Amino acid sequence: MLELTMASVSGTDAGATAGMLMADAPSAPGSVLRVGRDRAVCRLVTPDDWLFVSRVHLEFVCGQDGVWQVTWLRGSQPDPSSEVLLTVGEYAQPLAYGGTVTLPRGGAGEIVVRDRTSPRSINVGFYHET
Repeated sequence: MLELTMASVSGTDAGATAGMLMADAPSAPGSVLRVGRDRAVCRLVTPDDWLFVSRVHLEFVCGQDGVWQVTWLRGSQPDPSSEVLLTVGEYAQPLAYGGTVTLPRGGAGEIVVRDRTSPRSINVGFYHET
């Protein structure tokens, strides 16, 4: 099971969140969870006017071995208006535009999608239950 929580953070006060959303999916091959603005395909949906988040921004997919991967999907623009950072414990790494990273089995962490033009972010926490 992969559990996701998402908070929209706005303004200079990192404590100013606009609600918390949750989604989960079984660790079965082919399971998918998406984060973005498109309500038709995303389980976790950001505010419509947060254009630094693509219609489908992050895609979590469970592989044949029950291990989850997250991909920052490329949007319609050649350069993104956001940056994405993956943190697991004390280890942090940027996620490349169009890149994919394997999530730790039985691990937890956070993915932050940060607007490059204003103090806004989408914080997606994850927990991979084994």
